[in-house]
Amino acid sequence: MTRSDSRVQVQGLHHVTIVGSTRQSAIDFWEGVLGMPFVFEQPNLGNPAENHLYFDPGDGRLLTVFTDEGRVDAGRDAPREPGTVEHLAFTVSRATFQLAPARLRARGIEVLERDRGFMDSIYFRDPNGMKVELACYKFQTPEGFRDADVLRRAFELRVARGEANITAEHLADAIEDLLRR
Repeated sequence: MTRSDSRVQVQGLHHVTIVGSTRQSAIDFWEGVLGMPFVFEQPNLGNPAENHLYFDPGDGRLLTVFTDEGRVDAGRDAPREPGTVEHLAFTVSRATFQLAPARLRARGIEVLERDRGFMDSIYFRDPNGMKVELACYKFQTPEGFRDADVLRRAFELRVARGEANITAEHLADAIEDLLRR
């Protein structure tokens, strides 16, 4: 391999930064609605007119929000065009997933629930119209493997069987195959 053919190998998601409105709106939603502890804040070093808030989405990584006290919540659907983020998805436990729709609706937040075959999803919008997803896998990853290992094998089984989407049967068979190796 020549030097020009080398790629940059990533090792995981470090953080996601979104553009928010005010500091309080960001704290009210990310910590108040979704329970992400507020970690710290500092000026946005790339734009000192903005503040930079840091939240812990539960895995020790960070979700950060640029805020500006001169902004107001957009309250509209976020753009959906090439180069934009379609949605952010966060892992929740099965118990939290079951309670989330009622808890969100009690706060006046509209939700959409979807069965994705290998996971269940709840969609809703933040105060600026960005779509947020709460996701819960329908399987438990065996010790020594990653979620992606199970999903990759389930995908291979689905394709080999000529089926349209991953089902519980693909997941169960994938886990059995992985444990047999």
